[in-house]
Amino acid sequence: MSAAAIRSAFKEREGVPYHGGAVTYSVLAYAAGLLGLFHPDLRINAGATLLLAHSMTIAAYMIHECGHNTVFRRIRHNERLGGFLTWICGASYGTFEDIRYKHMRHHVDNDDVVWFDYEKFFLEHPFVLRATRALEWFYIPAHDLIMHGIMMFSSFIIPERRDQRRRNVTVLLVRGAAFIGLLVWEPKAAVLYSVAYLLMIQVLRFTDSLQHDYGYRLSLYSKERSPHKGDSEWEQEHTFSVPLSLSHSRLNWLTLNFGYHNAHHARSTAPWYRLPALHREMFGDDREAVIPFSQQLKIFHRGRVKRIIKWDRTASDAPTPTGRKFLFAARQAQVDGGNAASFLTSF
Repeated sequence: MSAAAIRSAFKEREGVPYHGGAVTYSVLAYAAGLLGLFHPDLRINAGATLLLAHSMTIAAYMIHECGHNTVFRRIRHNERLGGFLTWICGASYGTFEDIRYKHMRHHVDNDDVVWFDYEKFFLEHPFVLRATRALEWFYIPAHDLIMHGIMMFSSFIIPERRDQRRRNVTVLLVRGAAFIGLLVWEPKAAVLYSVAYLLMIQVLRFTDSLQHDYGYRLSLYSKERSPHKGDSEWEQEHTFSVPLSLSHSRLNWLTLNFGYHNAHHARSTAPWYRLPALHREMFGDDREAVIPFSQQLKIFHRGRVKRIIKWDRTASDAPTPTGRKFLFAARQAQVDGGNAASFLTSF
């Protein structure tokens, strides 16, 4: 394919350097990070682990872009790129369409539309809940690992995905053989790869934790209608922006501007590189319209156990505020946030 044909395939001319640069970086950083895991110098190992984690993170956020069809003109090209990127960030066990469908329901229904009732699961498995609480106290994303574990075997767990079993088994065999081979060949590299994967999960869930204040609804495969479907005013009132920085806006490129969440929900077809301008159009320079990064860190630390399930509260805990009151409380680090919500876990 010629360079001109590649440029014309992008939805916008600006997408060539921005989207193209993000994908190129993700692929090259992934390859360089993997190679760096084998180096005898521990300092290079540490840098390679961080690079690998970030390559996976960018791949994940580019999957999000592909889900909104912001990269290419043709939907099938977005699907192919998104499907390829799922292999980089470990989300290839199901289909890209699964990811896209659930996330589009999130936008259309103004709800966290899911299939898996994890609160019921924890209630029925108290030992798992206790273990999850203990691991989360040590900043190990156990709750998310449960979600990713279900994702790995989703066609055997979710009845509506039984027709994906051949694909599911194939991906399990390929990725499983690759990891076992890595573990046998170079155990250190296998361990560091696992650390990089956990770091990616931490970044994704950290960013997702405060972007909405509503709980989940078990309507992914039901005909239940969300009470706020199509209500854009309610959507904005219960959506919150969590940029890494307003003063140094390019720091937000580390997560492809995903923290500008009000802007994203106001215009979900806007590509990541247009979100800062859209945010300024909506809020100007009003810093009270966002949750500061320092408060995000405090909330992430203080609520790391309590936010696992909403009924994990003491009698002295006040009800969680919603809407503008949630934003005010979050700016004071007085909320817990959500947990294990991710566009990669498509159930």
